[in-house]
Amino acid sequence: MNDSIKSVVLTEEQIQERCKALGKQITEDYKGKTPICVGILKGSIMFMADLIKNIETHVEIDFMDVSSYHGGTESTGEVKILKDLSTSVDNRDVIIIEDILETGTTLNSIVDLLKYRNCNSIEIVTLLDKPMKRKVDIEAKYVGEKIPDEFVVGYGLDFAEKYRNLPYIGTLKPEIYQ
Repeated sequence: MNDSIKSVVLTEEQIQERCKALGKQITEDYKGKTPICVGILKGSIMFMADLIKNIETHVEIDFMDVSSYHGGTESTGEVKILKDLSTSVDNRDVIIIEDILETGTTLNSIVDLLKYRNCNSIEIVTLLDKPMKRKVDIEAKYVGEKIPDEFVVGYGLDFAEKYRNLPYIGTLKPEIYQ
């Protein structure tokens, strides 16, 4: 696996530092509230687990499995909900937890759906942000790291369901996915 990595973008230690800093911010912003943290499967699972350990207020967790990639390296723009929430968000504060924010089409669809379901507030936390790839007007309130436009894997992020279990985030050698 490691032989497929061109360079390391975030080390395991750097990721944990980002999780602590983001957890501290979220703790301050949600004091006295019990937000629902909605992890977007499958990529956010490692980040979500480490992030919520650093949030020092009550939270509930739930998951959505939403896809717009369908096996490729770029979003198709077609968003499919594969697993919906099992918790009502009516009049609740929601924190969407995402591994990477690129085009924004998937998150924009999720935000629209949650607004329709009458949540009190919605904020987005993402470990990685690629603002140069944005196709819709959406931003995360909480961002771990802005990264350049390179294909990254590890720490939940995949290529064809592989590399998710790397403890760091790295750029994948182009010959692997081209």
